[in-house]
Amino acid sequence: MTDPLPAEEKNGLPVRKKEDPKWYAVYTHPRAEKQVYTRLQEIAIETFLPLQKTYRKWSDRKKLVEKPLLSSYVFVRVTRKEFPKVYNSNGVVKFVSFEGQPVAIPQNQIDNLRLLVNSDAEIHVTSEKFAQGDQVEVISGSLTGLTGELIKVGGKKRVIIRIDKLDQNIVLTIPVTFLRKM
Repeated sequence: MTDPLPAEEKNGLPVRKKEDPKWYAVYTHPRAEKQVYTRLQEIAIETFLPLQKTYRKWSDRKKLVEKPLLSSYVFVRVTRKEFPKVYNSNGVVKFVSFEGQPVAIPQNQIDNLRLLVNSDAEIHVTSEKFAQGDQVEVISGSLTGLTGELIKVGGKKRVIIRIDKLDQNIVLTIPVTFLRKM
């Protein structure tokens, strides 16, 4: 015999479909990313902390260390039902939200982050916004120390800088992260 009720309804009550877990960004206390990552893994939450290898220099030595690529962020793959477990973990401040609702991060963006951190590319992250006319300085790479006026930021990491006093423009193909506002 077949069941006369539709699959969405049993005994007159709606049947909830099982929610698939999604990736979310969690904001942590400063410099607590690795501890939060470990705590969340201990309570069986799927977690991703993108780390980059970098040399840290002290007065007496230089050491290769792993530091978070994105300061104060850890990614978790959870269902909404698991939100309280994440919120209650020591070091977690909040979910990254838009209009009060945690925002799911597409799987392809997490995959791209994984590719980046597993590559041998040198990665620099900046949240600094540059605008035409800003006075900038190159802070990384072979042109470190070069200063000038930012004329244009184009595609493919192309930056045009007007050099002070020369009234000449130099077209540089460098990452914008190599620049700093003066």
